[in-house]
Amino acid sequence: MPRFNLSWFYLIVAIVLGYLFLTSDDTLRGGAMSKNATYSQFREYVEQGYASRIIVNKDDGQLYMYVKPEHIRDIFKTASNNKSGNDPYVIVKYGSIDKVEEFVNSQQDEGNFAGELTYKENDSTLFHILYQFGPFLLLIFFWVFIMRRMGGGASSGGGMNIFNVGKSRAQMVEKDEITKVTFADVAGQAGAKQEVREIVEFLKNPKKFTDLGGKIPKGALLVGPPGTGKTLLAKAVAGEADVPFFTMSGSDFVEMFVGVGASRVRDLFRRAKEKSPCIIFIDEIDAVGRARSRNAMMGGNDERESTLNQLLTEMDGFGTNSGVIILAATNRADILDKALLRAGRFDRQIHVDLPDVNERKAIFKVHLRPLKIDKSLDIDYLARQTPGFSGADIANVCNEAALIAARNNKTSVTKEDFLAAVDRIIGGLEKKTKVLTDEEKRTIALHEAGHATISWHLQYANPLVKVTIVPRGRALGAAWYLPEERQITTREQMLDELCALLGGRAAEELFTGHISSGAMNDLERVTKQVYAMIAYMGMSEKLPNLCYYNNEDYQFAKPYSEQTAQLIDKEAQRIIAEQYERAKTLLLEKKDGHAQLAQLLVEREVIFAEDVEQIFGKRPWVSRADELLTEQPEEESTEEHHEPENN
Repeated sequence: MPRFNLSWFYLIVAIVLGYLFLTSDDTLRGGAMSKNATYSQFREYVEQGYASRIIVNKDDGQLYMYVKPEHIRDIFKTASNNKSGNDPYVIVKYGSIDKVEEFVNSQQDEGNFAGELTYKENDSTLFHILYQFGPFLLLIFFWVFIMRRMGGGASSGGGMNIFNVGKSRAQMVEKDEITKVTFADVAGQAGAKQEVREIVEFLKNPKKFTDLGGKIPKGALLVGPPGTGKTLLAKAVAGEADVPFFTMSGSDFVEMFVGVGASRVRDLFRRAKEKSPCIIFIDEIDAVGRARSRNAMMGGNDERESTLNQLLTEMDGFGTNSGVIILAATNRADILDKALLRAGRFDRQIHVDLPDVNERKAIFKVHLRPLKIDKSLDIDYLARQTPGFSGADIANVCNEAALIAARNNKTSVTKEDFLAAVDRIIGGLEKKTKVLTDEEKRTIALHEAGHATISWHLQYANPLVKVTIVPRGRALGAAWYLPEERQITTREQMLDELCALLGGRAAEELFTGHISSGAMNDLERVTKQVYAMIAYMGMSEKLPNLCYYNNEDYQFAKPYSEQTAQLIDKEAQRIIAEQYERAKTLLLEKKDGHAQLAQLLVEREVIFAEDVEQIFGKRPWVSRADELLTEQPEEESTEEHHEPENN
């Protein structure tokens, strides 16, 4: 049944009131001159011939004597301009209709009154009420309408008004309404699932813990990069525990009205207590849980801080909230208030990290279920080709692969479709129609061949998969690598990576005699990595074993002196200069092979690792990533090196 729109009701009321005012008798219209008079004055006016017509209202005991235009000044002491178009009248209270009728008839006989004597009754009591109170009711309806319009856009149901602005906007899903998302639907994340299983176990069997004197953690914070499945994990907890599930975004607490956020927090926990045992899930809690301002002069958001204070108070009182557990998710745990993270509120932080190769394989299996895939598709190979991908990225790869296969009129999704989808997501859409001059094409080929040559001959550089000079997205060319997944990185590994990144600029200078803007992305990555090595990792000879990283909020000062800042700059310049010269030296040693590689790129536009191997031979060093490539030697990878197009 469609919901009745009150806006139409307000419009109908306004039209009816307007119609009544416009179509009623002159005695009910506004705009004409009028005055109250006694019955004696009324008799005097009639006897002097001032009256043009008389209307007697039988219900309210009043009569209305309309005045002739030539006698307006005699009664009102002023001339009438008659702007309203209505005749002026006098309002008189009378005692008896019979006496009024007898008097008027006598004046007609004497010739003092030649008009009509008419009688009127009010249409109804409702009409009288509308006449008396209609304007006020119309104003009230208009005010309510405006308030609904102001609040309706912010409400998910469209029915919010100013009176329930402090109510919680949390969506509650009852036990029988929960979408059956279980831990089986959350691929990978074995460690995170193990920790949240304890929460599910407590909700199902609390006596198991209380008999031993244990207490369930009052809150759990899911921390991890975007797309890793934090919200999905919370849904799985609700599905497994089979309890009411309150879900709300951190930004839903914040409002322009003072005190609304704190009111919504109180209302949320009140509702949760009524539905206990239950789960409260706050997504993107950093919107309301950001660390409170230390400096009053910086203009902190008092409304947000009062909302946070109320949230802290409610969470701290969990001793009386038996069976109410709060989960929250964020990808910025470093900016949360420390009071929010202490024991007794969020007792534990559950890290939901990017999946490793085995977890990516499991995630692929989940997202490949609805697809019609080729029987020869190797899921292990796809997992190795997507290092650094989140669960959301992998879902996007599967969807893009299906779209590419459909675009090519295929009956199933093949490995080539998945590899094309990876390229599409990482590098952007191919732009084969982009116009490049022969000189630009040769410069790009020399640049990309420089990256490929150096990475092939350095021990710790990432293994090359393919090189292309086909423009893709904003990149004019790209070198694709398969990085080895490792937990720690040594100084030697970082220096080799720096040298490989600088190989493109070095090749341009050596073999074209000039440098171009194509290396901007390379230089950006090199600069960030060098400063991280020096200031954060203590890998500098002049500043060994020092880390200046600090997540405190330094508003006006760096965590080191100006002399140290100058030393960091000098060390960064020295390291980059050394690796740049190293790249140039290696390119000069391999200049013949580099020239062949560049020419092959100009001719084919895309070359693979086996093409590089035919020119330079096998790599001197074989890493685990190399072994993975030899298992599937054909095509591509996920990590790219690319340059922004010239502006």
